[in-house]
Amino acid sequence: MRDRLRRDLTAAIKARNAVAVSALRALLTAIDDAEAAAPGRADPEDTSEHVAGASAGLGRSEVARHRLTDAALDALIRSEVAQWRAVAREYEARGRPDAAARLAAQADVAIGYAGAT
Repeated sequence: MRDRLRRDLTAAIKARNAVAVSALRALLTAIDDAEAAAPGRADPEDTSEHVAGASAGLGRSEVARHRLTDAALDALIRSEVAQWRAVAREYEARGRPDAAARLAAQADVAIGYAGAT
């Protein structure tokens, strides 16, 4: 999915499609955030005596990222779309039809990726 989003982002940039670029960048960021490793405490045996909180040894502090399942990716995309549509309704209610239309258009782009994993 990530590869498809990146390919489509490149195509959207080349086509100067600002709505698609914004939606795809936001989806990639949401996926990156969801896959980020949770911050944890270092093992006291691995800490450096020279720098507080640092791990001793090359690569000791590296942590593997989480990999989202297809179902989790689908749920994440649908959640982002729902959030954008809710904010679009708020913008509309507050007299900002331009911002509402922009978010609704981004949601329309993003929903095409739901269920495509």
